[in-house]
Amino acid sequence: MAEAHQAVAFQFTVTPDGIDLQLSHQALTEIYLSGVRSWKKRIIRLKNSVITGVYPASPSSWLFVVIAILATMYTRSDPSMGLIAKIQEHLPVSQSMSTQCQAVLSAVLFSTMLWLLLIFTMRLCLKQLLSYHRWMFEQHGKMSTTTKVWVALVRIFSGRKPLLYSYQGSLPNLPVPTVKDTVKRYLESVRPLMDDTEYERMTKLAAEFESSLGNRLQWYLKLKALWAANYVSDWWEEYVYLRGRSPIMVNSNYYGMDFLYVTPTPIQAARAGNSIHALFLYRRKLNREEIKPSRIPGTAIPLCAAQCERIFNTTRIPGEETDTVQHWQDSDYIAVYHRGRYFRLKVYQAGRLLSPREIEFQIQRILDDSSPPSKGEAKLGALTAGDRIPWAKARAEYFSSGINKRSLDCIERAAFFVTLDDDEQGMMGEDPASSLDRYAKSLLHGKCYDRWFDKSFSVVYYKNGKSGINAEHSWADAPVMAHLWEYALATDSFQLGYNAEGHCKGDVDSSLPRPQKLNWEILPECEEQISQSLAVAQALADDVDFHVFSFRDFGKGKVKKCRVSPDAFVQMALQLAYYRERRTFCLTYEASMTRLFREGRTETVRSCTNESSAFVRALEGGEAADVCRRLFRAASEKHQQLYRMAMTGGGIDRHLFCLYVVSKYLGVESPFLKEVLSEPWRLSTSQTPVQQVELFDMVNHPEYISCGGGFGPVADDGYGVSYYILGENMINFHISCKHSCPDTDAHKFGHQIRKALHDLIQLLGPNQKEPSKTEESRPEVKKDQ
Repeated sequence: MAEAHQAVAFQFTVTPDGIDLQLSHQALTEIYLSGVRSWKKRIIRLKNSVITGVYPASPSSWLFVVIAILATMYTRSDPSMGLIAKIQEHLPVSQSMSTQCQAVLSAVLFSTMLWLLLIFTMRLCLKQLLSYHRWMFEQHGKMSTTTKVWVALVRIFSGRKPLLYSYQGSLPNLPVPTVKDTVKRYLESVRPLMDDTEYERMTKLAAEFESSLGNRLQWYLKLKALWAANYVSDWWEEYVYLRGRSPIMVNSNYYGMDFLYVTPTPIQAARAGNSIHALFLYRRKLNREEIKPSRIPGTAIPLCAAQCERIFNTTRIPGEETDTVQHWQDSDYIAVYHRGRYFRLKVYQAGRLLSPREIEFQIQRILDDSSPPSKGEAKLGALTAGDRIPWAKARAEYFSSGINKRSLDCIERAAFFVTLDDDEQGMMGEDPASSLDRYAKSLLHGKCYDRWFDKSFSVVYYKNGKSGINAEHSWADAPVMAHLWEYALATDSFQLGYNAEGHCKGDVDSSLPRPQKLNWEILPECEEQISQSLAVAQALADDVDFHVFSFRDFGKGKVKKCRVSPDAFVQMALQLAYYRERRTFCLTYEASMTRLFREGRTETVRSCTNESSAFVRALEGGEAADVCRRLFRAASEKHQQLYRMAMTGGGIDRHLFCLYVVSKYLGVESPFLKEVLSEPWRLSTSQTPVQQVELFDMVNHPEYISCGGGFGPVADDGYGVSYYILGENMINFHISCKHSCPDTDAHKFGHQIRKALHDLIQLLGPNQKEPSKTEESRPEVKKDQ
């Protein structure tokens, strides 16, 4: 128990001669340096709060205003029009202060008020400017005069060198659409999915709702929109994520993959050393708000950064009725799982972040540790993979006190969770396509007990040096995690690097305390609950069918030459593929973001439209190519229009969802809302764009590309499709469904997607060459740097 002694600052022994007190100099030094680090963080946080609070002005501008006012006073002019004199009259100051000092103090107070008024005015102007969204609906390459003026004003009022959260106070609130518009768009979206009788019935339900209950619910929703920063986000987090009682593994959590063709080092501990160090560098930049605010690509329009606050030191806590998200301000360690044991690994020593080589050294110590797991410890993580109510009850009964509570607190308060996996994953072997499928399933659910699914994110390091992430969904959406993962991958390979033997660079302080093994006292009743949760999770994991493939025959470069949006092109391909497989259309979910607004998260784009179904029927019905091309253009334009509407607050589904929540609070039933909210999304899709293109060199190092990430199927009889458009010539697809459904097959659907992509490009460019063989079988290159 050497690590326990190192954590004690003093020891004392009671003897007949008195008390023998022994102070540990090392421990006291560690406590002192930890305190210094904590105070530094507080000072940085306070400084950033001031800078963000006065943005788009700067703290130094206050001095400029004060000097300007004082200078005008000394020229015998009064810019305050008598206000400075009024302030001077009512100053509660001592009579001993000279009249001149009182005048200066009054001028400073007036200057401060004027400065604050200017900040408020600038922020209000910026908020109004950011509420303008007409630019998004203008034809590509043709900017109106109004938009040109607007762009110039946005740049003027945006200030210089913004911090991560500088724009938060200037972002507009999400608008509440009218009930009439939402109902109209909803009916339009379901028309291709219903026959005439069903559509007529739904139209009557919608008209009844619009004319009666809808207006009442809308009044409450507008009241909330006036009071809250965002009328959707808190309810979305609570009712869609936290109140769900089914397993979050597969059903909610998602994953992200490593580089597709490159493994920077085959040494597991080295890969973990560089990557963990890079993740803490990102956290340092996050705490200091040095990360540049995300923007709409190619514009100066900022996106909300509120979701970034809970990336690290965050855990989902189970409850019997609803879960909660717990976030801590700081954590100087990570929780590590290896071969059934849990470890606490400190990544700060004497107030400094450990170097990659030192983290590698500590990880290797864990890998070399041959101690057995405690009784019941090995599969403890299955509690986070099963149903939520049993986990909440077990947590309250078996982990609320004593050694179990201390060990559980250690995991939950960790910066993030790490799994050292004994398996090898990635694109490898004689069947690289199947190996990618296994890789995806491993990241999504693993063995169902070797991940801590409640942590904000877990990083998995495999025996052959591959890595990946599994992220909990309630606290943020995929683009936030993707931004972090892009930074970690790029920093790992291009900045930190490895030596000739594949180890991390630098030296090791061999006096580092060993990682601390967590101890548990798991009762037989708790072991029984672990086994039950594992059985539920294992059945769910075994039912998941996954297919991941890299489509390299063409990419967005060729699609753009056809003057089509790459996202709309892929969505039309998915509609065509689904129709060919099932001979029908389905309600299709495409995730869009509403981060143009304060605390915005996502909105739904209903990709199956009257226009898309007309195009698919024409193509499958053998209509002339010109007719099909015209219908395709109309369908893709409609899709882009819906996407823009969703981004600018004109979506359908979040509004209907919130109206439904209000109806539940009021205790009233709406047949219309009940039916709308119960409709299954048999095709759930999402695109994750590359956000930090500057970190990767797609020309000179095209092999350094991530395969993207994916998620489980939303409906039992449907598909989950994630796609990742990379560079000019690659699109990666992640397809999931369930084996238990006889109508779905991930590999067959993948084949249909490939065929649809080729058919569409042939339609739009009839002179294109025949498709070449895909490069799925391209062997992986292992890089030792």
